[in-house]
Amino acid sequence: MKIRQERISTGFDGSTGYCYVHARAGIAPDGRMQMTTQKLRLTGSDIFSGLEMLSRPSPDASWSPITPSANLARRPWHDGMEIAMCDATPMYHRATGKFLLLGHSVVYKDDNHVRELHPRFTTWSVFDETAGDWSPFQFLDMPEPFYNCGNGSGQSVELPDGTLLIPVYTATENGVPVKKSDLFGSLVLHCSFDGRQLKLIEFGNILTETSGRGLCEPSVVFHDGRFYMCLRNDATSYVTVSDDGLHYAPHSEWLFDNGTPLGTYNTQQHWFTMQGKLYLVYTRRGANNDHVFRHRAPLFFAEVDTEKLRVIRSTEQIAVPERGARLGNFTCCQRSQDEAFVIAAEWMQTTAPDPHNFRRCMSYGSDNSIWVTRITP
Repeated sequence: MKIRQERISTGFDGSTGYCYVHARAGIAPDGRMQMTTQKLRLTGSDIFSGLEMLSRPSPDASWSPITPSANLARRPWHDGMEIAMCDATPMYHRATGKFLLLGHSVVYKDDNHVRELHPRFTTWSVFDETAGDWSPFQFLDMPEPFYNCGNGSGQSVELPDGTLLIPVYTATENGVPVKKSDLFGSLVLHCSFDGRQLKLIEFGNILTETSGRGLCEPSVVFHDGRFYMCLRNDATSYVTVSDDGLHYAPHSEWLFDNGTPLGTYNTQQHWFTMQGKLYLVYTRRGANNDHVFRHRAPLFFAEVDTEKLRVIRSTEQIAVPERGARLGNFTCCQRSQDEAFVIAAEWMQTTAPDPHNFRRCMSYGSDNSIWVTRITP
């Protein structure tokens, strides 16, 4: 596999008190790419500003400057609060020729998380090529039990008829959706999208796990007639398969082909396919990375044995190198079976007891760069 890495400078020096995170992109068949990212307040936990954007007309062109989206800023919510879209991932929708942005919502007051009970929505937006901006984010209508349910950091699939399989995670109790719970389950929504409106058609079974916070941040891919879903858990990570994309088999822990645990935990994994093979992109322990928060760097990729559902260790390569900053909130996108991209921003928070000390990240070489890695056969 050939790997070409490029870095987009964000101009970070720590003086503003923010860094860019959640850098993710979608790619059209003609090579156009739309990326979104957002600022994180360094002195806090998941305190996000509105979404910003950049683009380029082809994979070999230069990126435009990072520009705030007028329509994806935080907006007023109830009782002096604000609601924001976060954990968002762009994708190109081939049936309509539109870029669709999927994520979920978070509520703040006085620039801090609101801990009281508030709904968490799957949020979405459509890129307007004429206006050069995303549309104001909207909330996906869901049945009443799905009160705390969102598509955070997910990877979705467009079916041949243009409908979408969108993975989400929802608060659960005994495997049933509830308004408030510290335990989450994951499932897939089947939705229609006509270029203007995203609507729920049906949903599949909920996968649950009693350890930690359950199963979160699922991502789905279609490969060789089956659908594969990877799942985050506090202590480890899981994988499952489906024939129809909605109803999934019981999940199993991610292992290498030698039977040892993959070593990724409490963060996402994502997918790409290339020339008839399935690949997983992931982080893991055991890479001289104990100084990185939750071992979230470097980003590895490796081929998956789709029959045994194991990662083939001998195929492992580094997509994005470790430079002291975490890379866990990343994405994958691809234009064809001969070209895939792994995209991540260096998140400039570190490990306890001083998680906001961005200088510790910088001491290993990181500078909040956005990495765009192009992978070809």
